[in-house]
Amino acid sequence: MKIFKLILRNMLRHRLRTILTLVGIAIAVMAYGLLQTVIGAWYVGIEASAADRLVTRHSVSFIFPLPRYYQERIATVQGVEAVTFATWFQGVYIDEKNFFPRMAIDPETFFELYPEYLLSENETTDFRKHRNGCIIGAKIAKKYQLKPGDAMTVEGDIYPGTYQFIVKGIYRGRDKATDETQMLFHWNYLDERLRQDAPSRAGQIGWYVVRIQDPERAASISLAIDALFKNSPAETKTETEKAFTQGFISMSSAIISSMQFISYIIIGIILLVLANTMVMTARERTTEYAVLKTLGFKRIHITGLIAGESLAISTLGGVLGLLLTFPISAGIAEELSTFFPVFVIAPETLATAMGFALLVGLVASGFPIHRAMNTPIVDGLRHFG
Repeated sequence: MKIFKLILRNMLRHRLRTILTLVGIAIAVMAYGLLQTVIGAWYVGIEASAADRLVTRHSVSFIFPLPRYYQERIATVQGVEAVTFATWFQGVYIDEKNFFPRMAIDPETFFELYPEYLLSENETTDFRKHRNGCIIGAKIAKKYQLKPGDAMTVEGDIYPGTYQFIVKGIYRGRDKATDETQMLFHWNYLDERLRQDAPSRAGQIGWYVVRIQDPERAASISLAIDALFKNSPAETKTETEKAFTQGFISMSSAIISSMQFISYIIIGIILLVLANTMVMTARERTTEYAVLKTLGFKRIHITGLIAGESLAISTLGGVLGLLLTFPISAGIAEELSTFFPVFVIAPETLATAMGFALLVGLVASGFPIHRAMNTPIVDGLRHFG
């Protein structure tokens, strides 16, 4: 108990230094936690991928369209249960800064393949009845204060023109990993406009989503689907939904790797901040440690004083950093909800951040302990500074 009192008093000797060290550690821990959360948010789509869903796209690139009639042919492949499709529409809603996915879908089959999008039966029926109806995610509805019956005007960019939509339903995610930031509308509504304004682009879709009976046969079914369109003007590439999502993320791999590297650099910053404090402390208390050894204090007692103070500072700084991470993370999640539909601090991130803080506390006390233990009593008593 006396050791703990000494540790507390030692921490309070230079209060400003201790406070600044705590703040430095807290900011570093917070930054590490936020960076890891951003990285996790990037990969959340992979975790949410269904094992029984395949994605069929153009073999050259995702940006090239596929003929609409491919759906019927894909459905004939053995092992395929259901097929739907979607087209990336995008456009501008109110302002170019208001980014969120806007896609043209098949209203009859889409929600059958995506049961994680929860809609009431009335909403689904109403949506299917109205050609210019749309379904939006709960986060989009909350952000733009939209409700069923409200109008949404979108200016097309990929598909030029002004498109008028009526909100017919608001879907919610079945679990936390479900994206609630999308707008979905009838592909037929888009296709009708294209037949009038750009006939050469009509009758085409972006990609097909295929549900299969046995996920273990994903590879063979993918090959069978692609074989249907071999040597055609629009050859296909079929892969699991997880692989399809990973393809998107791989385009940002350099950014993610940089963020990962920076997050570990931050751990080094924590070490330098705390090590600097402990080295200064050890130098100032050289004479005191010599006196303690003269009075009979054992090595374990002095080691405990130094390591205990270092661990106490790193622990308090780490806890403060974690507490700051939650409100700042909530603010980021609100501001960037359309870019990161799922932005949640994982328990593993909290545990790792705190673990690094404790490890840094131990490592930072290493040099001061070594110096205190190896400085002769006589030299310690003569020390001034």
